Amino acid sequence: MTDLKMPKNMNLHKFDDRDALAEVFSSEISHQLGRAIQIRGKATIAVSGGQTPLKLFKLLAQAELDWTRVAVTLVDERWVSSDDERSNERMVKQNLLVGRAAFAQFVPLYVEGSSPEEASLQLCQDIVKLPLPFDVVLLGMGTDGHTASYFSDADNLDDAINPVASMPVVAINSVSAGEPRVTLTLPMLITGRFIALHIEGQDKWETFVRALDSDNGDNMPIRHVLDREEIMKNIFWAP
Repeated sequence: MTDLKMPKNMNLHKFDDRDALAEVFSSEISHQLGRAIQIRGKATIAVSGGQTPLKLFKLLAQAELDWTRVAVTLVDERWVSSDDERSNERMVKQNLLVGRAAFAQFVPLYVEGSSPEEASLQLCQDIVKLPLPFDVVLLGMGTDGHTASYFSDADNLDDAINPVASMPVVAINSVSAGEPRVTLTLPMLITGRFIALHIEGQDKWETFVRALDSDNGDNMPIRHVLDREEIMKNIFWAP
């Protein structure tokens, strides 16, 4: 593993294996949600899809929380039917919203029968009804340096990463994304009370290291989160 001096506004949590990461990370998220419920009476979490958080979600679903006071939504969504194997909603429902966590409120980012552009206004209205800012924002990262659906070749990336964007959700079209998507905009993510980047594997660690390098990582969309000096980021990594 490459030695790396972390910026002051990042906490690096390294683990020997992914099971250990999932155990500690799920406890930390549970703590953050429980604290929010205690202080404000409710909690909100925005989660990422893909394969990386599967172990984490299965443990988090067992957390002894008052899940009736927790709202769960997605950081981004592929524009596919909710029963499609590539659907983030499907993955979250099968792995997180089960057991104790089945009592949580889920706010999807997909509307049947609409295009992302047509549905974006409704999705914006759904998101702003949640208790904001998010108590937990769980981000992932691809080996190309994208996070959420901030792809470097996206047709409207500037709208998504605008730090003063007025729309909480925008449609994304990108060749590298594989299909149309919707994503929460940058202001929705960076105002989260607890922001965590979950990465696993040596390849993603090397991507993360490149992203921190101003000479090599300037074009990586993840930089739009990492470069925000005013927010603390928590990096959770296991090989």
